Amino acid sequence: MPKMKTNRGAAKRFRKTASGGFKRAQSHRRHILTKKSTKRKRALRAPATLHKSDVAVARRMIPYA
Repeated sequence: MPKMKTNRGAAKRFRKTASGGFKRAQSHRRHILTKKSTKRKRALRAPATLHKSDVAVARRMIPYA
């Protein structure tokens, strides 16, 4: 049986947590930052967790994480 391939796009976006979930980066921090408040930009630095309905798909895309 050949090895399963990791989806490289998903591997760069998600990291597995110890409890089996996935962390992800927040969106809206790439450009047009001048109109966003400092408080909002600072809050977007913190990682978020992937929604539970998407965890099964992420686990399939990153089998060895």
